[in-house]
Amino acid sequence: MTASSLDLRRRLHAVAFGQAGFFSSTQAVEVGYSHQAQKYHVDAGNWTRVDRGIFRLPDWPPTPEDEYVRWTLWSRGRGVVSHESALRAHSLSDVDPARLHLTVPPGFRAQDDFVVVHVGELDPADRIDHHGWSVTSIPRTLADVAGAESISQEIVDDAVRDALAGGHTTERRLRRLAHDLPAVAALRLERAVGAVARE
Repeated sequence: MTASSLDLRRRLHAVAFGQAGFFSSTQAVEVGYSHQAQKYHVDAGNWTRVDRGIFRLPDWPPTPEDEYVRWTLWSRGRGVVSHESALRAHSLSDVDPARLHLTVPPGFRAQDDFVVVHVGELDPADRIDHHGWSVTSIPRTLADVAGAESISQEIVDDAVRDALAGGHTTERRLRRLAHDLPAVAALRLERAVGAVARE
C-alpha cells in the first residue's frame, strides 16, 4: 500500500522544516519519492533545485544559517562548520570568509570550489548541533584558528577578545586550552590572551 501524496508531503515537510526548508535527494527517497517523482516536482515548481541532489521548498524565507544547512547536506551530514566559518557563526571577530570551512572525518572525498575541507576527528564536546547543521564549539574554534597559518594573529586576538567579552570563556580556561595544543597554536593563543589582558 503506497503512501498518499498528502502523507508523503507531510513527511517531507517534517524533514525540511528542521533544515531551513532544505532536503536532499536521499532524504526524499527515504520519505517515499522516487527519482522520477523528484524530477516531476522540480519541473512543476513544487521544489527548487539548489544543487545536484539538494532541494528546497519554494518561497522559504532566507536565513543567516542557509549556507550552513545547504553545505551540511552536501557533505551528507558529515561536515561540521569550523575555522573562520565557525568564528562567523559564533560572531567572534569580524571575519567574513569567502568560502565555507567544514571539518570532515578521515575518508571524506567530496570537493567543491566553495568549500575548504579540514580533515579531523571531533569529540562530541567539540561540536554544537543546530537544526540541520553543526558548528565547532568555541574552545575548539579558537584552537583551530590559532593553529591555522592562513589566519592572522589579529583575527585570533579579536576572536579571543570577543569570546571573553561575551562571557563564553575565561583567561584561565584559554591558558589551559593552550597548554594542550601544538606549539604554534599554543603560542598564538597565549599571545592573544596576553594582548587582551593588557588592554
